[in-house]
Amino acid sequence: MTVVVKLGTSLVAGSGGRVRRSVLRARAAEIGAVVGGGEPVVVVSSGAIALGLPYLGLDHRPRSVPKLQAASALGQARLQQAWEQALAREGLHAAQILLTAGDLADRAAYVNARNALEALFGLRAVPVVNENDATATDEIAFGDNDALAAHVALLVRARLLVLLTEVEGVFTRAPGTPGAELVSDGSALGDAALGEASRLGRGGMRSKVLAARMAAAGGVPTVIAAGAGPSVLGPILAGEPRGTRFQGDAGGLSAYKLWLRFGKPVAGRVHVDEGARRAVAEEGRSLLAVGVVSCEGRFEAGDAVELVDRDGAAFAKGVASASGPELSGRPRGVEAVHRDRLVVY
Repeated sequence: MTVVVKLGTSLVAGSGGRVRRSVLRARAAEIGAVVGGGEPVVVVSSGAIALGLPYLGLDHRPRSVPKLQAASALGQARLQQAWEQALAREGLHAAQILLTAGDLADRAAYVNARNALEALFGLRAVPVVNENDATATDEIAFGDNDALAAHVALLVRARLLVLLTEVEGVFTRAPGTPGAELVSDGSALGDAALGEASRLGRGGMRSKVLAARMAAAGGVPTVIAAGAGPSVLGPILAGEPRGTRFQGDAGGLSAYKLWLRFGKPVAGRVHVDEGARRAVAEEGRSLLAVGVVSCEGRFEAGDAVELVDRDGAAFAKGVASASGPELSGRPRGVEAVHRDRLVVY
C-alpha cells in the first residue's frame, strides 16, 4: 500500500521566498523511515510559485496568469532541488512529476501516470508531484494542490492521504478564537465556509475538507493535521488521534470506476424518468434512451455525463454511448449509457 503526503505552501516556503528546510528535512526523515519499512510514499508539494516570486521582485501572488506561470516555472526548480536535498540525506531520490487535470481526464494518460509512479516505487524513489502551473489553464487546472493530492491518492489507491498544514486540523471556528475546538471526526463537519487561503497559497481549509471528502468517497481515509515539528507522520501512520480524520468509504470501486467518477470531467447532464433511475441505481442496468427526459450541455459518445433524477439530483455518472441529439425524443433500442461504463453515487 502507498501513503500520499501533501504539504501546503506555508510549510514549504517562508518569508522572502526562502525554503523552510527544517520542515522538509523533518518530513523527509519520516518519509525515509516509511520507505525503509517497505511502504512507498508520494509527496504532493506546493510552494513553486512562492519560491519563484523573488525572481519577479514580488512578495505576494500576482493576479496576472503569465506572471503566475513564470513564477511557477522559476520556483519549481528550487522546489525540486529542496526536496532532492532533503531526501538525499535519507538515501532517497526525488522524482519530479508534473500533472494537469487533463492528464487524468484521458484514460490512457491516467494509466500511464499510474504505471510511472509504480515504476518509481520499484526503484525506491519518492515521486514529488505538483500541478504543472506553467502550462495549466482554467479548463485543465485542478484548482489547488489539495484536489491534486486527492486525485493522486485515488490514482495509486493509497491506504492513507495526509494533508499537512500550519494548524492542527479543522476547528469549529478560526483557530485561536474563543470557543474554537478541534474537530477530530471529519464526518461531523457541516458545509459552512472553512477559512481562507494563505497569502501565498490558493487553498485554505475548505479546499482541504473538500479534497478529504473526495478521497474518502473513493475509499481512501484522509487526515488533515499540522505539518511542522519533529514528529508528524509517524504518529499519524500509527493511528494516533492527530488532526481531523475522514474515514474511507468501503465501496471498493474498481480502478476504472475510480477514474470515471473522479478523473473524467463531465460534459453534460442527462435527466431521466423514475423508471430509468430505478433500473440504473437499484437494479444495476444500463440506461436506455427511452428513459431519457432531456439533456443538458453538448456531449458526444465517449464523453462523461451525469445522470439526474426528476428532482434534479445527480445519482450516477457514466460514459455516453450516444450524443445528446441522438437521445432526444426517447428513441427505442438506443443505449444511452452501458452499465459497465457507469458508476452510481
